[in-house]
Amino acid sequence: MTQNIIDEKNIHSILETTKSSPLAKMQEIFEKAKEKKGLSLQEAGMLANSKDTSLLLELFRIAGSVKEDIYGERLVFFAPLYISDFCVNDCTYCNFHSSNTGLSRRKLSLEQIEEQARFIISMGHKRILLECGEDPLHNPIDYTVHAIQRIYETKTDKGNIRRINVNVAATSKDDYIRLKAAGIGTYQLFQETYHQATYASLHRGPKADYQRQLTAPCRAFEAGIDDFGMGVLFGLYDWRFEVLALIAHAQFMEKEYGVGPHTFSVPRFRPAPTVTFRPGHPVSDSDFLKLVAILRICVPYTGMILSTRESPEIRKAAFKIGISQASAASCTVTGGYGSKASQPQFEITDERSLEEVIKDIISDGFLPSFCTACYRSGRTGERFMGLSKTGHIHTFCRPNALLTFAEYLEDFAKSNGVYVKGKELIATYLAQINDEAVRDETKRRLIAIAQGRRDLYF
Repeated sequence: MTQNIIDEKNIHSILETTKSSPLAKMQEIFEKAKEKKGLSLQEAGMLANSKDTSLLLELFRIAGSVKEDIYGERLVFFAPLYISDFCVNDCTYCNFHSSNTGLSRRKLSLEQIEEQARFIISMGHKRILLECGEDPLHNPIDYTVHAIQRIYETKTDKGNIRRINVNVAATSKDDYIRLKAAGIGTYQLFQETYHQATYASLHRGPKADYQRQLTAPCRAFEAGIDDFGMGVLFGLYDWRFEVLALIAHAQFMEKEYGVGPHTFSVPRFRPAPTVTFRPGHPVSDSDFLKLVAILRICVPYTGMILSTRESPEIRKAAFKIGISQASAASCTVTGGYGSKASQPQFEITDERSLEEVIKDIISDGFLPSFCTACYRSGRTGERFMGLSKTGHIHTFCRPNALLTFAEYLEDFAKSNGVYVKGKELIATYLAQINDEAVRDETKRRLIAIAQGRRDLYF
């Protein structure tokens, strides 16, 4: 099946034959991109190889327009939660690699997991990305399932976690069935690199099985998980190859299962305390923003996630051209929230608090969202694809973003300058809800939230 998913020879051939493309052809691609139906690998290759500065600016403009048409002004926030750094894999780019004997490994108890969840809730988050190393002895599927259950059970006077996305190692269909039954949102798994020779050189342990990693979304989907996320760790190999391979993987899933990825993640390699590896294919800031824009227009229905690996300046630029979800106030240390623990999985660059991030994006006209309504309303998989491809996801997402941001303002921002500006922003986007009935109902629910009601959604 691997060859059917990623044809390396074909991708290299495309990148070779598209090194020089006529201007007329590039303009043709841009016109096609505006239709928001995606692009072919050949067209993606032309965009990736283009070095014309004026074309790059046009790419950014169109990508921003596509993002606006499908995902609008919303930016959905979440926080990662590392519950165990025990890992049997020896991946050269990760600080949790098994040969890191200096790392004092931690596996959080359910009580500690609840404490971490409470801390994350106290910041204003409603979504968690659960992270766990691969170790059948210390981190069996039961541990992950019980952790999910404990987090969902955790309630505070500031709210609760309403959606848990999960990033754990590739596993069996039976384990995915258990994760689905536990109520996960999106299952995320990154290929890291689609280049097989590079993949083999970077991995030792169970994760060294390229085929197991590549086909994990297939097993997850067959187990009933129809919301899955894909990603690449950019810098491990030529970013142009990785972009085309990621698109090819998405196209395969959509053709084979009728549902493409709910999200793409685009992390770049970052240093870590014991990681001596240095990327052989470092991605410049300009190329990074370029690949974000290419992915946005090539697979327009897919949400795109940006982590705190990136600087505030790069995040600000990426939000405008394609990113629809972002982590904020992240900690990549197991049990690290509220502590001074060291030894992160990787170093972060954006160290701002959630409040500081929200202040910044409000000034850019973005609407902070903590929405979890689609998953809880059954708008996943094929149903979500249908709404996002047609742009109709706006019908639900803008009102739900307004409601969740209103909750944040009432519960976390009354004593600072965010409250007034946030209220003004809500009024602006409330007026842009075209459906009068939905607009009026959103108004009523905003009043109810100001009066103390919570968790209202469409």
